[in-house]
Amino acid sequence: GLEPGWQSCSYPCSYEWDKTRFPNPKQFVQGLDAKKVKVNVWMNPYIAPKTKLYDALEPFSASHTVWCGIVPDYSMDTVQAIVTKHLTEQLVNIGVMGVKLDENDGYDSWLWPDVATFPSRHPAEQMRQVYGSLIQQNAYRMYHRTNHRTYGLVRAGNAGTSSFPFVLYNDYYDHHDYITELINSSFIGVLWTPEVRSSKTAEEWLRRMQTVCFSPLAMLDAWADKTKPWSFAEVNDQISEVMHLRMQLIPYLYTAFADYTFEGIPPFRAMSLEDGFVNQTTVEAGKLDATDNPYAMARKQEMKDQYMVGPDLLVAPLFAGDTVRKVVLPKGKWYDFYTGKFAGESEVITVAPGLKEIPVFVRDGGIVPLAPAVNKMTTDRQPLEVRCYGHKPSVYNLYDDDGDSYDYEQGAFARIRLETSLKKGKLQGKVIIPKGAKTWSFSAYNFRFMTEQEE
Repeated sequence: GLEPGWQSCSYPCSYEWDKTRFPNPKQFVQGLDAKKVKVNVWMNPYIAPKTKLYDALEPFSASHTVWCGIVPDYSMDTVQAIVTKHLTEQLVNIGVMGVKLDENDGYDSWLWPDVATFPSRHPAEQMRQVYGSLIQQNAYRMYHRTNHRTYGLVRAGNAGTSSFPFVLYNDYYDHHDYITELINSSFIGVLWTPEVRSSKTAEEWLRRMQTVCFSPLAMLDAWADKTKPWSFAEVNDQISEVMHLRMQLIPYLYTAFADYTFEGIPPFRAMSLEDGFVNQTTVEAGKLDATDNPYAMARKQEMKDQYMVGPDLLVAPLFAGDTVRKVVLPKGKWYDFYTGKFAGESEVITVAPGLKEIPVFVRDGGIVPLAPAVNKMTTDRQPLEVRCYGHKPSVYNLYDDDGDSYDYEQGAFARIRLETSLKKGKLQGKVIIPKGAKTWSFSAYNFRFMTEQEE
């Protein structure tokens, strides 16, 4: 991810490469691509004077500026066409794979005031509500035309943006609230991601890294403070392990995102969206007092520190200073992700995993396909370890496609059926690939039964 300095001007933007830093942008981007590193670039929507885009967009911009840059009216097709043509030449055609769309959220003292006018005649307040959605739409369409997928970041969006390949983020940095935001976003079907920038201690750094590795986008955003994954040597091994686990989970996460695309199921979602979940924890509101506390009662506590990932994983993060925590298990039996041992059934459990692991649990019958622990994704076919938990027969429809194009919209994808069934009281695994189906990613399916089978 290239932050503001890739441009010759960034507050407001030029959307042009800084030739002193990047004299040959195409060579730079393609050189990274040869190392299997894709490039994503930062930008905000406001266009600086004395740039190629300024004169073309100025007639289609708002009456007020932001940071002395014009505010293009993205509700107009003309604006989207001008920006798309320019960014296609500057970014897409040389291999830049995505964009980070910043500084498009806020209110009248941060963006443009209520009295601002736009050529489309949409009210200024209304434009603030939809601006992030409009620039996402423009970027998505730009990449869709090339038949290459993108995945990016944006500061603002609403329920209407769930079909766009963008993840919400902001500059607020409390670790607890990060998880709350990740959870609450699922109620309108959009994605929100925490990030890791800096930490005061090795423990905090590890806990934050564990969280982002179980989020919609595993993002290290430490360009300003220069913190590296290995900056805290005492937790280096644990950091490496959870980053590799993220890579192993790609087939499971990829399938969860396919279910998001085809069925609308949020891949990361609140516990209250889970069938059979009842929050069994309570908090006392204090003693009744007609003046200071007139509404005292025992009330249900909002579940904002555990969540579901994909169909079968329950994640319960720990934060710096935590040694134990309570986990509310939904209906049915649940098993420890790492060991396969029984964890509990429809109850509140207390866990003390130590510093090494983020608590993760799998429902009875859960099937979790894992890829090899690699540093970079590959286009080569990989063997899968198909982990199976509990004693309940189950089916998992693994998703596969070419990983790059939008051809899946015309049916170019496969659903590989991984199923377990009981034979003489023990689970056995089976792989069913539809007759004539093309597959792209997997070379073998090795079943591993994590829970000791009953005799």
